[in-house]
Amino acid sequence: MKQIPLGIVTLIAGILITLISLWVGQNNHLLPEQASAQAPLVDNFFNVMVGIGTALFLVVQGAILFSVIKFRRRRGDNSDGEPIEGSFSLEILWTIIPGIIVIGLGIYSVDVYTEMGGMDAISHHGMSHESMIAEAKSNPIGIGSTPVNEGKPPALVVNVTGMQYAWLFNYPDNNVNTGELHVPIGQDVLLNISANDVIHSFWVPQFRLKQDAIPGQATQLRFTATKTGTYPIVCAELCGGYHGSMRTSVVVHTPEEYDRWLAENQVAQQPEMDGTVAVNP
Repeated sequence: MKQIPLGIVTLIAGILITLISLWVGQNNHLLPEQASAQAPLVDNFFNVMVGIGTALFLVVQGAILFSVIKFRRRRGDNSDGEPIEGSFSLEILWTIIPGIIVIGLGIYSVDVYTEMGGMDAISHHGMSHESMIAEAKSNPIGIGSTPVNEGKPPALVVNVTGMQYAWLFNYPDNNVNTGELHVPIGQDVLLNISANDVIHSFWVPQFRLKQDAIPGQATQLRFTATKTGTYPIVCAELCGGYHGSMRTSVVVHTPEEYDRWLAENQVAQQPEMDGTVAVNP
């Protein structure tokens, strides 16, 4: 029986690994549902990493399985194994390939972060501590604070405060305070995030957004919700003994439902007026 050339076997294996990796990368179903305009950017990057990881897994495990079968000890063979010194070309190959992958993923991740409105680098060289604090408060960092969104004021601004062990939300334009975040679907929302005590982390898995709440340092998140519903808000930074219970929700309304919720809360939170009773003689 004529032996199949090694080059053809390698080519077929490469095609199969590529097809399997592409399929797994696009059909892994490992992430929760998408509920923001930023989520597809993160998911596409994640799927690329899953595809590359699948390919590497198949190559490594395939090489191990091939070696176990081809170079196994045959019955009656008690001789020493062939002495192999190594291969300089192979060392170069498996150093260059991971290097290219890491650099490529790094460039891709920066591009995704920039599209989401990632932070600008701020130079603190030669600045006093007071100047650094002042600049930190006047130059928020986070998704939404870069020139990407300059000239595009958000439709809604919400001030978010993290404390042990709760999230508080203030709507400065409407004088509403609540323990739950309410936003309208399809509108650009800007969160100004701060912390009263220790570092917290504001995380909405369905939005694929996470941002630290840092005492003394203003941070921001800017997003657009794309699906109505109620989604969990989780603190993703260990902040104390009851860290696990620091949870609340973000409720995405239709515009009509949001206006109704806002009107109801404005009425409910109005300061009570001193009542006077008029008595007709």
